[in-house]
Amino acid sequence: MHTGHRTLPLAPSLTMPGRGRPAGEAGFTLLELIIVIFLITLMLGLSAAFFANALPSGRFNATSREIASAIRQARHLATLNGERQVITFDMDARSYGIEGRGKKNLPPEIAIKVIDPLAGDITNGKYSMTFYARGSAEGGTIVLWNSSRAAHIHIDPVAGAVIIK
Repeated sequence: MHTGHRTLPLAPSLTMPGRGRPAGEAGFTLLELIIVIFLITLMLGLSAAFFANALPSGRFNATSREIASAIRQARHLATLNGERQVITFDMDARSYGIEGRGKKNLPPEIAIKVIDPLAGDITNGKYSMTFYARGSAEGGTIVLWNSSRAAHIHIDPVAGAVIIK
């Protein structure tokens, strides 16, 4: 239905909406560009510092979880197969592993020692933990540390449970 009224187009504005500049002068001022570049540089600097600090912490957490997992695997294999399993920590070679299943190396920035209930602190040589078919274990507490933190991986001798503190 046509009413007979015609709408006329609005007159073009001389300024862009919200900018306060004439329409022919679109773009950014030097001050705006400097502020944006400063903010981008600031964000990149902060994110680089965050990732530089997060990498060693992540590696430390991963190493402590991997050692705890290897200990749990040794216990599981002992109960599953009905035969004892031995996990050996070589402090001099900085490696560990279940006998007959390969070894893993420790990252160079992480130190290790074992606190044996009878022998005390062991910081060099080899140390073996034995897991039996009934789930019990012989072994002490593994201590990992780097420049900023430490973790204790404790093995319950009766139940063979692994606790990370």
